[in-house]
Amino acid sequence: MTNASPLATAAIRIIDTEADHLARNYDPLPVVAARGEGAWVTDVEGKRYLDLLSAYSALNFGHRHPAIVAAASEQLDRLTLTSRAFHNDRLGVFAAALADLCGKDLVLPMNTGAEAVETGIKVARAWGYRVKGIAPDAATIVVAGGNFHGRTTTIVGFSDDPAAHDDFGPYAPGFVSVPFGDAAALEAAIDENTAAVLLEPIQGEAGVIVPPDGYLAAVREITTARNVLFVADEIQSGLGRVGATFACDREDVVPDMYLLGKALGGGILPLSAVVADEAILGVLRAGEHGSTFGGNPLAAAVGLRVVEMLSSGEFQQRAAALGEHLEAKLAELIGHGVTAVRVAGLWAGVDIDPTVGTGREVSERLLARGVMVKDTHGQTIRIAPPLVIRATELDWAIEQLKVVLEG
Repeated sequence: MTNASPLATAAIRIIDTEADHLARNYDPLPVVAARGEGAWVTDVEGKRYLDLLSAYSALNFGHRHPAIVAAASEQLDRLTLTSRAFHNDRLGVFAAALADLCGKDLVLPMNTGAEAVETGIKVARAWGYRVKGIAPDAATIVVAGGNFHGRTTTIVGFSDDPAAHDDFGPYAPGFVSVPFGDAAALEAAIDENTAAVLLEPIQGEAGVIVPPDGYLAAVREITTARNVLFVADEIQSGLGRVGATFACDREDVVPDMYLLGKALGGGILPLSAVVADEAILGVLRAGEHGSTFGGNPLAAAVGLRVVEMLSSGEFQQRAAALGEHLEAKLAELIGHGVTAVRVAGLWAGVDIDPTVGTGREVSERLLARGVMVKDTHGQTIRIAPPLVIRATELDWAIEQLKVVLEG
């Protein structure tokens, strides 16, 4: 401690203060971010890091994208919150634009991804009772093993990750889990009480698990034939991340309901949404669901700017092109400290050879070399840079990974 610079001492003090006063539900890597711009973060000591995590895809457009910051700043000078007790002049415009982007009729705005998932569950159950005719309190929803949809008690109740699930029960009934990527198992789980199938088109927290080709198309065919809603959790995978607006687009599949979040808030504030047609979202009646902050004018202004940026297709095209570049670079590491890679657009799961170290250890070594990634499930690191990153920056980051793997 005595040899630490004043700035380093400040970083230690900040970390120690967090340890003393924050609940220990996170174990962050040892960097104290102070400023961000584009794909780069600067810590309190002035050291720069290339951000390859993007706040789990909430920063698809990078840190402080000028167009998004401008929209937020303009709205901050006008109106920030009314609650849904009143109308505001931003919400309807945002809803219309987002509905058009999704090809749907209606938008239900919320704040966080977990709220969007909870809302989707409520809507699916209401549709099951009020439209499909399922007997009261009998509706079920089919989910996939390895899922991560959030951290509410309802959601963790159907998780098979012990860290998310254990010691938080009792749990809500009504969920049936089947293996991810197994369309036959999914079809076998559907019965007369099934209201919906809830899936991540690509499982993010599980390690960027991409299902077999044709799986999403099969889910769409099965759910249509069995009069069951297909609910796609695109909170991490959507809004340009995979080289298309939605991960479902990779198989030309349109679900009945989109669950959106993270990047929808432009990396500035929490914003999520459920998007579906009138025949589905229209089952809700006034007073049955809501949120004090959901649909606030500040979030709506930011969300509108995000939708406008996505409407050009520029970010989707960048993610597709740079994703091919990333995949080629990562493939060269297989057998050299990496056992497998899975890539979808600018999103990759990299499985680290245990002889090299754990995912956490590799993440820490990369941090020391100025690259920010995060581990998951022991041996996997996730790579999800902002879509504004340059190919040369990607190359530099992969070179740092190569050095780390070589020891």
